[in-house]
Amino acid sequence: MFILRIEHAVMDFDSWKRAFDNDPVGRQKSGVRRYHIMRPVDNPKYVIVDLELDSADKAESLLGALRGVWRQVEGKAIMNPKAQIVEAVETKSF
Repeated sequence: MFILRIEHAVMDFDSWKRAFDNDPVGRQKSGVRRYHIMRPVDNPKYVIVDLELDSADKAESLLGALRGVWRQVEGKAIMNPKAQIVEAVETKSF
């Protein structure tokens, strides 16, 4: 499994979440199987999003689409977006 991890500051979390829920890049059609939205407990204006995909190619393609969206909203809704694609090599539950 591959994870596209995204991190950035948000001007307003509720507004950002509405935009996220509108899904301008079509996450499911892009191959996202599951996502997690996280916020640091000491910073509610920062988000970390993990998008789980089956392949690095799908993650790269989705990242390209997201960069197009970010160019339109950076400085208005989000600031300093960062992303990296990682491969999950082990998961264990207790």
